[in-house]
Amino acid sequence: MIDLDGAVACVTGGARGIGRATATALVQRGATVWIGDLDTDEAARTAREIGAKATHLDVTDESSVAAFHRAASADGPVAMLVNNAGIQHMGPFVDQKLAAYHQEIAVNLTGVVNGMHEFLPGMLDRNHGHIVNVASMAAKATTPGMSVYCATKYAVAALSRAVRAEIAHTDVTITTVMPTAVHTDLTAGVTLDLLPTRQPEQIGTVIADSARNPGREVTVPKWLSPFGLLEEATPEPVMQLFKRLATRNEPPGHFDENRRRDYLNRIDG
Repeated sequence: MIDLDGAVACVTGGARGIGRATATALVQRGATVWIGDLDTDEAARTAREIGAKATHLDVTDESSVAAFHRAASADGPVAMLVNNAGIQHMGPFVDQKLAAYHQEIAVNLTGVVNGMHEFLPGMLDRNHGHIVNVASMAAKATTPGMSVYCATKYAVAALSRAVRAEIAHTDVTITTVMPTAVHTDLTAGVTLDLLPTRQPEQIGTVIADSARNPGREVTVPKWLSPFGLLEEATPEPVMQLFKRLATRNEPPGHFDENRRRDYLNRIDG
């Protein structure tokens, strides 16, 4: 448990969406917040608007992560790290280019590994700190058309569990937050009307609140928590029927290309 008032907190992928909402919630609780993002201009704009600080960050590059840590540490030891940066490619598994999958793995999984590996040693030395790894309900209930995204989020959850066990004798905590579909650029062009959805601000509040109440795995909304066990226990034909109905029998990963184009252009550089 950490007191955010006066603490230094870092948020990766903090320029938009859940990252921005989280940074805002942390600032409101008195933290000195550093936003790291590939989009330096948008990160700087967000920082000005919410009263945070910003710098360039490529979570796939360990030297960039180290530079982010050094910049934030100028304000004091980092007490909280939110590994939020993530991307999502959609479509049938065999139709996607391997480069897209490699990018997804690099950002969504390697980025979390890099962040934890950079920030955790200092927290352990001080026996004080909190890390939030933003996964997804896709780690518990897999979805056709976003196979590698699901795999990366499953891996983030497993990584968090394993490292949490390694440091259980300390006062450093790790929380995995698993949101349902959230209305952000990441879900642009995706039909969400049959899913329980949330706004970024709701996820940001949960993440900020975990500093004082660091649960292990937090699903948003909470009632979705059993769905992972449900998927494992349900007979395969029944589960596949349910998934077809939930996606309106559309092709795996179906989305509106026009509405999603800006997002895809941005993550593809």
